Amino acid sequence: MGGHREKDEGDGALLRAVAAGDPAALATLYDRHAGWLHARLTRRCADPEVVREVLQDTFVAVWRSAGAHRGEEAGGWLWTIAARRLVDARRAQQRAGRLETTPIDAAPAGAGPAPSAPSAEERVLTGLEYGDVGTALTRISPELRDVLRATVVDGLTTRETARLLGIPEGTVKSRSTRARAELRAALAQLAPSPMGGPA
Repeated sequence: MGGHREKDEGDGALLRAVAAGDPAALATLYDRHAGWLHARLTRRCADPEVVREVLQDTFVAVWRSAGAHRGEEAGGWLWTIAARRLVDARRAQQRAGRLETTPIDAAPAGAGPAPSAPSAEERVLTGLEYGDVGTALTRISPELRDVLRATVVDGLTTRETARLLGIPEGTVKSRSTRARAELRAALAQLAPSPMGGPA
């Protein structure tokens, strides 16, 4: 336990050095965290190029915003940045996909494999940022919304969420349960009729 605390304090010192413009501190932070960030991003995105870009964007953001770190657990803070960058990358891909949509029949033979359908997790991540779920999220209380975003969108564990938000783990669990119930109720109010209504 003491070793974990020392690592957190070491990360905090590194982030303060990065905020002061020390590139060696950023390199050390990268060496310490890039491996697990890459592994976690890879579980959420099958495209290795997107994962590489998101990882790079994450550390560029750390370089620019290390001064905004307020002492919370560095791993949770880094993952929050990386997860948001991944959502942004997916949005950009979807926008590009809308502009370049081509019927499958029109694709030339040998054009390469068709892009894989988004996983259920990817659809959830996307839906949590916009669409009915995004709208429903705005209708639940901010403290519950923060827990859902940390645990579902950012993929943090209960412990990481507790550290990130500065609340006990038991509170994370109870808020998560309440948030899901409130979200279901908000979605029920937004749900179109079964026969389908205006889009």
